[in-house]
Amino acid sequence: MSETHAPKIPSLVKKYLMAATGLVLVAFVLGHMLGNLQMFAGSPDKINRYANFLQSLGEILYAIRLFLLACVVAHVWMAVLLTLENRRARPERYQKDATVQASYASRTMIWSGLIVGAFVVYHLADYTLQVVHPIFKSFEYERNGQRMHDVYAMVIAGFSEPVIAGFYIVAVGMLCAHLSHGVSSMFQSLGLRNEKWRGWLNNFAVLYGWAIFLGFAAVPAAVQVSLHGGPQLVPARLVLDQINAAQQAWNPAAPTPVLVNYGAAPVDASPAKTAQNP
Repeated sequence: MSETHAPKIPSLVKKYLMAATGLVLVAFVLGHMLGNLQMFAGSPDKINRYANFLQSLGEILYAIRLFLLACVVAHVWMAVLLTLENRRARPERYQKDATVQASYASRTMIWSGLIVGAFVVYHLADYTLQVVHPIFKSFEYERNGQRMHDVYAMVIAGFSEPVIAGFYIVAVGMLCAHLSHGVSSMFQSLGLRNEKWRGWLNNFAVLYGWAIFLGFAAVPAAVQVSLHGGPQLVPARLVLDQINAAQQAWNPAAPTPVLVNYGAAPVDASPAKTAQNP
C-alpha cells in the first residue's frame, strides 16, 4: 500500500505568506504604539475618545481582531515550518557556521516570539477582557454628558504595579529584537533586499525596532517615574489614590461606576466626578 502524504506548502508560498502577515503585524504594532502615546496628550480626553471610537466600530472591530489573530497564527505557523525545513536542508557543519554569523535577534526569533506571545495573552486578559482586574470594567469617563470607558485610568492602574510594568518593558524589548530581524527579513522574502540596499534596510529595521521599543516602554516607565517621586509625566498618584479609595467600596457582584476627578477638566469636557461608590 502506498503511503499518502498531506500536500506540502511550497517554500516560496511560506515565505510570501510569512512576509505578508508580518507586514500586517508591523503596521498594527506601529498604530497601536501611536495610540498609546496619546497618554501624553496632557489630559485623559484624547486616548479615551480614541478608545471610544474603536469600541463604536462594533462588529467591524471584532472582524479586525479576528483578521489580526489569523495573521498571528499564519505567521507563527509559517515560521515554524520554515525553521524545520531549513534545519532538515542544512548539513550540521553549515548549521554551526551559520549560527556564528547570525545576529542575536535572528538566533532568538523563536524564543522572543514565544515570550511576546505569552505577554500578549496576559495583556489581552488584563486590558481587553479585563478578567485580571475586574474593576477596570467599571472605570468611566464623562465628557459633555457622555459616559465612556476610562482607558487613561485603566492604563495608569495597570502599570502602577512594578512587576507588570517591568514585564511589559521586557516583553516589548523582546518584540523589538524580533522586529529588528523580522522587518529586514520581510524585505528579503519579498525580493526587495539586494546587496545595494542590504545595509540601509538593516539599519532601518534596527531604528524601527528602537522607535517601537521607546514608544511602548514610555508609558509604563512614565507611570513608575510619576509614582516614585520623579517628574509628573502622568497624574499617576492622583489617579491611583482615587481608584484605591473607590475599590474599598466596590462590589464585583454589583459593580458601580468609578469616575476619577482629574482636577482641571479637559477642553470641551464636563468635570468628572470624584471616584466613589455612587
